[in-house]
Amino acid sequence: MYNKAICYVVKMLFNGRGKNNWVKVSSPLRNRVEMRINMKNKPKAGILSMHRIYNYGSFLQAYGLKEILKELGCEVEFADYHPGECLIKADGGTGIKRKLSKVSETLRYNASLKDKIKFIKYKKNYAANNYPYLGIDDKMNYNPKVDVLVIGSDEVFNCVQNNTNVGFAPELFGVGNRAGKLITYAASCGNTTYDKLVKYKVKDKVAEWLKAFDNISVRDNNTGEVVKKLIGKEPVYNLDPVLAYDYIGKCDEIKKEITDKNYMILYGYSGRFSKEECKKIRAYADRRGLKIYCIGGIQNCCDKFIDCSPFDVIAYFKNSSCVVTDTFHGTILSVITHRRFVSLVRNSGYGNSQKLTDLLIRLKLEDRIAESLEDIDNILAKAVDYTDTDMIIKEERKNTYDYLKNAIGRNGDLCE
Repeated sequence: MYNKAICYVVKMLFNGRGKNNWVKVSSPLRNRVEMRINMKNKPKAGILSMHRIYNYGSFLQAYGLKEILKELGCEVEFADYHPGECLIKADGGTGIKRKLSKVSETLRYNASLKDKIKFIKYKKNYAANNYPYLGIDDKMNYNPKVDVLVIGSDEVFNCVQNNTNVGFAPELFGVGNRAGKLITYAASCGNTTYDKLVKYKVKDKVAEWLKAFDNISVRDNNTGEVVKKLIGKEPVYNLDPVLAYDYIGKCDEIKKEITDKNYMILYGYSGRFSKEECKKIRAYADRRGLKIYCIGGIQNCCDKFIDCSPFDVIAYFKNSSCVVTDTFHGTILSVITHRRFVSLVRNSGYGNSQKLTDLLIRLKLEDRIAESLEDIDNILAKAVDYTDTDMIIKEERKNTYDYLKNAIGRNGDLCE
């Protein structure tokens, strides 16, 4: 019924009737009518995501989604959100206090002083070096008027946590948006579960916000279960943009060649690999005459910390002998570059078991999962057969484009 009302108003305007009554049209309906009219031209798409987080995975998923939307004929801009109050007691404060806390934390890591200094410089220069690729700068872009607002990918629905850069932020659920259409793409709740939403008494509020979306796409089973329990609807499942966008085949920003030889990559947040884990990684590297290149963070066993562009990270992966990671995007980068790799799953601390296991099961690569590094030799000794995985990714990429074309209204006529 609502879509019929939109099409009726659109047709009146295109037929030269009803212009005097335009001011009488309700604001939500007017937004959708304007979106439909703009779809005749080039629709404006806003992406609301984790694009300002200083993290290669966050950057690459944001850039990948931007490129996909551009391929679909959209003008793309990034939208920002105001961090909310943390539902779990926050660590490290906010603003300058948080930055100083992070520097202090870095200096306490069990790594060489040279790498600590290099890592601090990497963080300091991250925005200046990488934001231009996304078309953003230090100026925030809150609540832009767009035809469609795409929330995702990344952990945009991870609202029960202690990161003061995010917190419990209503805008990440589309609250107060000025878009003609509100959708998600491969959104994730991260470690936020249905039980946590109940525990922190935000279940009903989140359910209300989710009901306002026109289309919901998630990237993992936990998020799908949360959506189903809250609003009783099955969401669409889509790949993370780093998989959905064909970086290897389409991205000209990636270096054609890395001249370094005989190295393995250790990809993870600074200090998250324990001394014992680092000993095992060091022993493995020494047995095979490999140097250990750390990307994304510094570790105790690091031979060289790599400070490079997000695109060059892909090049370093492509040229590596193998990869050890405990991150979601470190795993994805291993997959798209066809590396031998180990994904270390963790249940303690921040925890990654849920999302990593879900990802690798979907890609039929469960044999790359390790609960400890005792089996590092055996897992890395096995070649990875990417035949089935590549077929899955190919099919899922088609599903991504189909979902987005349908969700943003790029299929067929103005009022189909």
